[in-house]
Amino acid sequence: MTQAIYLDAERDPLLIAEGWMKEGRSCAIATVVETWGSAPRPVGSHLVIDANGNFQGSVSGGCVEGAVVSEAGEVIADGNPRMLEFGVADETAWRVGLSCGGRIRVYVERLG
Repeated sequence: MTQAIYLDAERDPLLIAEGWMKEGRSCAIATVVETWGSAPRPVGSHLVIDANGNFQGSVSGGCVEGAVVSEAGEVIADGNPRMLEFGVADETAWRVGLSCGGRIRVYVERLG
């Protein structure tokens, strides 16, 4: 049975992943490796995901977590890491004041 996981800013996603792996769960970690513009999470932010789609942490404050969780499922299944890029790639979009302009690059890899 899958246990509900709630985002909690006081919890360390890496410690949560360690606990999940001790329970025998397959896991992946997503790490923010580059930002530009208005990315809501800094480089080094983490999101951990198990094979059932449970997750803890954040790489974007909710903007791209669904897509990252989906890709993490594939990373867990095939073991091949992925570099994901989301957002506006053209600097002119940022200059005209798009509130969610910017870009974020996230590296997703299997743990264990």
